[in-house]
Amino acid sequence: MALGERGGWDKSESRYCGVETDFNDDMPHLLSFNLSSGGFDFVVASLMDPNYRPSLMEKDIGGGSHVLPFAGSDLVLSPSQWSSHVVGKISSWIDLDSEDEILRTDSETTLKQEISWASHLSLQACLLPSPKGASCANYARCVNQILQSLNNMQLWLRIPLVKNDDDTTDFIPSVSTVTYAQILSWRIFSIHVYSRVRGDSWELWNSFRLLCEHHSQLSVALDVLSSLPSANSLGRWLGEPVRAAIIHTDSFLTNARGYPCLSRRHQKLITGFLNHSIQVVISGKLNHGVPSVSLDSALDHTGTNVESSQRHSLRPYLDYIAYLYQRMDPLPEQERFELSYRDFLQSPLQGHNPLFHIISDEFCTIEFSNYYLSFQPLMDNLEAQTYETFEKDSVKYIQYQRAIGNALVDRVPDEEASSLTTVLMVVGAGRGPLVRASLQAAEETGRKLKIYAVEKNPNAVVTLHSLVRLEGWEKTVTIVSCDMRCWDAPEKADILVSELLGSFGDNELSPECLDGAQRFLKQDGISIPSSYTSFIQPVTASKLHNDVKSHKDVVHFETAYVVKVHSVARLAPCEPVFTFTHPNFSTKKSNQRYKKLRFEIPSDTGSAMVHGFAGYFDAMLYKDVHLGIEPSTATPNMFSCCASSSVCFVESYFDTGLQIPAWFAIFFPLRTPVCIRPGSPLEVHFWRCCGSTKVWYEWCVASPNPSPVHNSNGRSYWVGL
Repeated sequence: MALGERGGWDKSESRYCGVETDFNDDMPHLLSFNLSSGGFDFVVASLMDPNYRPSLMEKDIGGGSHVLPFAGSDLVLSPSQWSSHVVGKISSWIDLDSEDEILRTDSETTLKQEISWASHLSLQACLLPSPKGASCANYARCVNQILQSLNNMQLWLRIPLVKNDDDTTDFIPSVSTVTYAQILSWRIFSIHVYSRVRGDSWELWNSFRLLCEHHSQLSVALDVLSSLPSANSLGRWLGEPVRAAIIHTDSFLTNARGYPCLSRRHQKLITGFLNHSIQVVISGKLNHGVPSVSLDSALDHTGTNVESSQRHSLRPYLDYIAYLYQRMDPLPEQERFELSYRDFLQSPLQGHNPLFHIISDEFCTIEFSNYYLSFQPLMDNLEAQTYETFEKDSVKYIQYQRAIGNALVDRVPDEEASSLTTVLMVVGAGRGPLVRASLQAAEETGRKLKIYAVEKNPNAVVTLHSLVRLEGWEKTVTIVSCDMRCWDAPEKADILVSELLGSFGDNELSPECLDGAQRFLKQDGISIPSSYTSFIQPVTASKLHNDVKSHKDVVHFETAYVVKVHSVARLAPCEPVFTFTHPNFSTKKSNQRYKKLRFEIPSDTGSAMVHGFAGYFDAMLYKDVHLGIEPSTATPNMFSCCASSSVCFVESYFDTGLQIPAWFAIFFPLRTPVCIRPGSPLEVHFWRCCGSTKVWYEWCVASPNPSPVHNSNGRSYWVGL
């Protein structure tokens, strides 16, 4: 791996760095030079002589044709070398939308020939040249035809990272050694690319992928230039299928020692790409006068001496990218545990469960145990492994313990602490973590407790009895093996404690459960949690959309999924949706809800694609003790991500999310993605519907383009009562 190791835990594709090369018909030498001498992991290499044009090829007398001028036969490298170390580069001259019929025909023929050859070689990817203009319908049509019969190879469409308006932030050199010639070089390179793409290059990509029907094998390779768009504009790409970032040597500065380096904005961009498994490719010629002392006996980033006669001219650029990679903060242990969950749909457990198994089409061999399910709390019993996962969440129980302690202090004055016993009921006690938290809170505050632990799962009740005997809690804890809705409590509770919250707050029927248990509570009693609110925000999530689309039915698009969101673009701050308060002694209470929401996308973002909505919750356990995963108010050490405000967009668009395993975000997909333009608000409608036997959500977009109401009457996704 060209970028080195990061503790042995980073297994992402971003560990590998490539180099873009010119055409060379000696492929073994090209590979050996760039991998052995250069230290790169793979080459992006032309597959065909750039001078080749089908219309100029002379026909043999016998009616045959000349051998196509490919860069060597398939035998010059082993199959593993072709597959692991070569990304094919389609000829850059092709223009399938040219008005010149001969050029257009030649381009289409060559494109198909080269991709066919790449497929024959079992290459993992091919780099397609950027469209030559805003109109790319014929190019996209031809690529879409190819995709229909392509094997597992990915096609990377080259797109310059350009947004030509006032938000473009020029790369202003701050290093004293930068010369006028270098500045001029940067300008010339940028002008060359800008001349091919006017306006917002995201629009070019969006047009192309729409014409290709959001095909999952069509990805993006971004050309990173010396000038960068705004942070909001860059943030859009996080939700797109970006596979590579091509950095031209003209985009590098020169530091005081004469070595190439990047501006701070470029550094943040590249480390953000690396964090999102996007590979870096170095392109161009040596543009920096690396000091001669380094050429005599150079030490690369792995600590290996590299002889000057063998040193690759682009090695200093590779070493700098490796330096950025090695300097990245290591992931916390919790994040490492969650790596396998990133951006994989995890299906809710349905009352009618024939369709919902493993969702990802790319990793269909992942064991079912890797999937966290959204539960049917009133219909299903949890397994021991699930209880164990939830019980590892120490932050949640610390917050509960704080809330219970505060409630006990408010409930019982200090002068009555030794004489007054508080009745506390844990409804949905599971294997006892809330029982333990309650007893610890009582010990810390010096209050006396009498606990009823109510649990409907007979298997968990066995564990509860064992725990009570082991800890000697027989005089304090009474275990009730019963559904809370059917139990007749012998006395009223001062405090009612539950942990029925789901990723969307109420999506695991906490309102219905607590409404049923509320009769146990005194009129002045305390419910923990006392309230909770759900939140949503629009997101670009190309991978999630394609995973849902792969099932080719409406049912999967009308289901909400639990997801460890990572490669998504959060397009606007969260907005509150539904709020529930407990206890609720209203005589006209209803758990049905409806909310119309309006999202404003920051003006400098540009256009963006909304694939669906990420959902979160925030709960007030008691007074100022809260628990939640909503980004702007997330409980410390539970969840920390960007997009809580427009300021956060600008400063933290590549920050890493941190979530407890019990609560990942929830994702509501859209059957047809909605493209939003600058200055055009997004109007969204959400419903929480209640029937006699089930609860379900419905959602739709009303503006700028109306969508169907998803999950009408709970036809695809519901939670049973």
